[in-house]
Amino acid sequence: MKIVKRSGEEQDFQIEKIRAAVTKANQTVEFKNALTSQQINAIADYVYGICEARDRALSVEEIQDIVEKRIMQEHAYDVAKKYITYRYVRSLVRRANTTDNRILTLIECNNEEVKQENANKNPTINSVQRDYMAGEVSKDISSRLLLPEDIVQAHEEGIIHFHDMDYFAQHMHNCDLVNLEDMLQNGTVISGTMIEKPHSFSTACNIATQIIAQVASNQYGGQSISLTHLAPFVQITREAVRKELKEEFLFADAQIDEQKMQELVEKRVRAEIARGVQTIQYQVVTLMTTNGQAPFVTVYMYLNEAKNEQEKADLALIIEETIRQRYEGVKNEVGVYITPAFPKLIYVLEEDNIDPGSKYYYLTEMAAKCTAKRLVPDYISEKVMKQLKLSKDETPGNGDCYTCMGCRSFLTPDRSGNGYGNIAHAKNYDGKPKYYGRFNQGVVTINLVDVACSAGRGNLDGFWKIMDERLELCHRALQERHKRLEGTTSDAAPILWQYGALARLKKGEKIDPLLYGGYSTISLGYAGLWECVYELLGKKLTEPEGETLGLKIMQVLNDACAKWKAAENIDYSIYGTPLESTTYKFAKCLQKRFGIIQGVTDKNYITNSYHVHVMEPIDAFSKLALEAKFQKLSPGGAISYVEVPNMQNNIQAVLQVMRFIYDNIMYAELNTKSDYCQECGFDGEIEIVKDESGKLIWRCPKCGNTNQSKMNVARRTCGYIGSQFWNQGRTQEIRDRVLHL
Repeated sequence: MKIVKRSGEEQDFQIEKIRAAVTKANQTVEFKNALTSQQINAIADYVYGICEARDRALSVEEIQDIVEKRIMQEHAYDVAKKYITYRYVRSLVRRANTTDNRILTLIECNNEEVKQENANKNPTINSVQRDYMAGEVSKDISSRLLLPEDIVQAHEEGIIHFHDMDYFAQHMHNCDLVNLEDMLQNGTVISGTMIEKPHSFSTACNIATQIIAQVASNQYGGQSISLTHLAPFVQITREAVRKELKEEFLFADAQIDEQKMQELVEKRVRAEIARGVQTIQYQVVTLMTTNGQAPFVTVYMYLNEAKNEQEKADLALIIEETIRQRYEGVKNEVGVYITPAFPKLIYVLEEDNIDPGSKYYYLTEMAAKCTAKRLVPDYISEKVMKQLKLSKDETPGNGDCYTCMGCRSFLTPDRSGNGYGNIAHAKNYDGKPKYYGRFNQGVVTINLVDVACSAGRGNLDGFWKIMDERLELCHRALQERHKRLEGTTSDAAPILWQYGALARLKKGEKIDPLLYGGYSTISLGYAGLWECVYELLGKKLTEPEGETLGLKIMQVLNDACAKWKAAENIDYSIYGTPLESTTYKFAKCLQKRFGIIQGVTDKNYITNSYHVHVMEPIDAFSKLALEAKFQKLSPGGAISYVEVPNMQNNIQAVLQVMRFIYDNIMYAELNTKSDYCQECGFDGEIEIVKDESGKLIWRCPKCGNTNQSKMNVARRTCGYIGSQFWNQGRTQEIRDRVLHL
């Protein structure tokens, strides 16, 4: 059995330390008020039993809380007072050097909390350690100097989560929808070097990857680019190839008919497309940005985004090659093809590709095969999105279809009616609804489970009262995020604000106009709707009463954002938080505050956003149909998924799910498994088991290998694919997932 020290280091549980601590406090009180040795042993045994039953490594603070309460239960109030006083004095001493200790454990790679905080960061690498070290300093400065005390306290207690506090000290924001078209067509500047319009497709792809790396190093969230913005360079390549071939045949004094010429041109064009797509694939996977990880980048594939039929046909060639290369995978260190985490792919289901016999249905079939093997692409329904995302004066069915900024963060529709009047000074502005070049300011998440538990079972009046208080707390926290960006000059991140990724402002110009009027969004996240409803009603979201209450809660969140937006002209929006490490943090905080409540706090994780609980038996179509109702009320971002077995031999079933997505839900994905054991060559599902200490570990079912450095595991974590393993809470959630097909 393990414990987690305050520094984050994990150690074996030692019952002797419990006895010693209680004994020391006991020795300072009068004999008549002291505990007996039998009582001290009983307290230690009780604490041991609680720790063992929790099915996770408890923190020192949690253990001390249990000790304190148990001493009180023995009516040894003087001993409890001494124990509490000792804890307080020690906390004052620690307050001066907590950051130092955490940084030291980072350097020595024995901080278990941070090691498993991000499923796409390897904490043994210097650049990752450097980023984490800077993050610890930033969190320390933010919590002591920059943020109000009550917001920091609520964050630490898991009442809310102030996302990415490790970047808050800097004037940085969350997610971007990169205006790649402007940068490629009109030029950009990277590290002081002018980059002009490329003259070939492969060069355009190379520049795109450089832009991706630069953007990732100047913000802390996800970013998205569209393959449509690369499509015009296929025709440029085609014309260059035709000219080159003509010169070659002229030089050789040879004749060639037009049909043969066309075949040779297209062959070389396809080879160029393959090189360009490979550049994106390998560059993104191998790039290491300043925060020590590959860029969290999404690649968008939307045929109807093309400006004409020729561009659409060329875009189809790029999409085909992108899916083909992703299906193949990338080689790991031993030369075996595995599933890469990035880039994330999104494929739009639309009229031209959804029905058998439609012009681009072959791409949809390729996408289905790729999803079954490599977990991507994910799917956006053009049909449903155009019903929901309505810019000014647009009607349902005639709205906008566009990609998210990361794994799920969506911009609000363009409410200006004129593309914002080009306040970003983009060179490709055309007056139409604008999405590329916009961004998200940041996220604060409300823990809905804590609101429900604070009110208590059946106390709906109390719940709504506490909800109002917590929403106002979140509102103030979001205002802090907004104020931190106000006054930021374009010089802070030239690639973003001066050279086209988001804007083309002048040097020294403030970004403030881009923070208002809906050009950028700011997100009120939410987590644990499933457990919240169950605590209040004893009903599940899948039951009529639970669904009704769940939808009402979602509407209240939307109403709060609408009120704030009207008052401040800032686009607050509801966001289905992609909890990664925070799911474990929230669960631990809930257990500390409320104990173990069956069906509510009895897991080491809480449910993401509005999702049906991972252990709930439900078929894929019922799950998607139900969650579509909640996704509609999560306009700032949300994604639904279905968990499936190995579907590589049942592609028709995958296509059936994709068709259901097209007709019923805006954004969804299929989760499968894609693992490899480097010790024995096993290519299947690596299992999750408990070791001797009760800790969840990954083990090859064939050879028993438990060395994480000798296996490749890919799992959907929260929209993105994770490949560096997870904390105990998220690992338990992954283990508990049931199949929906």
